[in-house]
Amino acid sequence: MGITSAKEAAYDPRVVAFGRMMGAANRLEYLLGRALEAECGISHLMFEVLLIVGRAGEAGMSMRAIAQEQVLTTGGATRLVDRMTTLGLVVRASDAEDRRVQLVRLTEKGEETTVRAARVHVENIQRLFLDPLPAGHREQFALDLRTLSHSARDALPRLR
Repeated sequence: MGITSAKEAAYDPRVVAFGRMMGAANRLEYLLGRALEAECGISHLMFEVLLIVGRAGEAGMSMRAIAQEQVLTTGGATRLVDRMTTLGLVVRASDAEDRRVQLVRLTEKGEETTVRAARVHVENIQRLFLDPLPAGHREQFALDLRTLSHSARDALPRLR
């Protein structure tokens, strides 16, 4: 009943479906990321950080929270935020309640870059991600992706 050969494994419909999903995700990530770099001068990961820091508003977001949101190590988040600080997109400040905690906030340039990048990103998502799908399937597809994302998130170990 189980898989008994490499050929069976390669043609298992679950393996094929997952492979197609990963292939599409990797290609879309590449295309969307290149567009952000070419048109806005930022990586896709930087854009994601701009979005989550923007959601935090004036309060800012801790490096630890950024790392958890992006599934990065705290060192990886620090290096990324360092690059974003150099570009003038974010600033860091000590938390008034706990001086050991660095809060990250958008600068005016970061806000402007987020808006410009979001416009580019939304246009490209529509063209590359949604338009190829039948119109009647798009809403259910988005709901199914949300279900998969939440299920995978819930299966991850919590970062400490």
